[in-house]
Amino acid sequence: MSQSTSSVRTGHELDTKSLEAYLQKAIPGFTTPLHISQFNHGQSNPTYLLKDGNQQQYVLRKKPPGALISKTAHAVEREYRIIRALGENSDVPVPKVYALCEDIDVIGTPFYVMEFLKGRIFTDVRMLDLEYEERKKCWFSAVTTLGKLHSVDFKAIGLEGYGKDAGFYARQMKSLGKVSAAQGAVVDEDTGKAVGPIPRLDEMFAWFRRNEVEDQATIIHGDFKIDNMIFHPTEPRVIGVLDWELSTIGHPLSDLSNLLQPFYIPEQPGLLGLKGLDPLPVPGPEELMQCYCSQLKGIQYPIENWLFAVAFSFFRLAVITQGIAARVARKQASSAQAKFVAQKFKPVSYLALDIVDRGELGRQTNSKL
Repeated sequence: MSQSTSSVRTGHELDTKSLEAYLQKAIPGFTTPLHISQFNHGQSNPTYLLKDGNQQQYVLRKKPPGALISKTAHAVEREYRIIRALGENSDVPVPKVYALCEDIDVIGTPFYVMEFLKGRIFTDVRMLDLEYEERKKCWFSAVTTLGKLHSVDFKAIGLEGYGKDAGFYARQMKSLGKVSAAQGAVVDEDTGKAVGPIPRLDEMFAWFRRNEVEDQATIIHGDFKIDNMIFHPTEPRVIGVLDWELSTIGHPLSDLSNLLQPFYIPEQPGLLGLKGLDPLPVPGPEELMQCYCSQLKGIQYPIENWLFAVAFSFFRLAVITQGIAARVARKQASSAQAKFVAQKFKPVSYLALDIVDRGELGRQTNSKL
């Protein structure tokens, strides 16, 4: 539940003097000396806690060091753009951003700096340290926050062109398929073995095409989940949504299914699944979906072909965890837990295939597996 940090990990060191000089010019009131530590949470873009001479705290997000597998991944420039647009033009809770630096001479990669929000991050979706009523309010706050995001008129806040406003799932299959192929071909420098492909991917794609939900377009976060939100230190409400790296214009059900994924994962070592638990430690998916749908005009409850969105969310998670495995193989992983997470991409793939193997949806609305 903490926003824990540690000393900067090997391979992720920053040029303190160069960064100090930049921040003195870019952020009014910033003073030296600069103290840098690294957050333990997060898998993709290295994230640091900065403290200036007055103990004022900031957060720095940067691209990983070295050559990147995908030219479009780790796009801190896009993160900065959307956080700034939402912060200035909507009621979606996001941190204030201070500066975007695209000059790689400062610390070696592009980066941006935002405010540090002091609060709670729940890495366990069950939130067992809280009373049930507070857990319930936290989960409903997360769903309400997602409804706020999907209600934003992206063109009105200057995000027209941030992504294409049609054909989201078809584009995702094409782009993620290419990314997955590149990631699977990465060879581990120590073992000489390739990361490997996602199992039965062609079969999975054919099922997706036959069972796709109707097209819609909103701003989407791309990785909307409980541990990408900061909750108020004492109140059961979201005060900030983090990690906008995968944000774009896309189908809103991709975010909702990502948030509700734990309800479709069996409880097993290494995966905090909620499927099969009775009683559930938090509100159930039906109740949360009803809350979400009540906020939007374009999506009605029960949601048609909901399990398509769930299966696709597992495919996307498989690609994300396969990417972590590829970064581990190339010694670019930014998280202390990266090696553990890297082992999960095939088990996650089988969660998608479990839905595929149950057959065609036939415009089903049933959310239960």
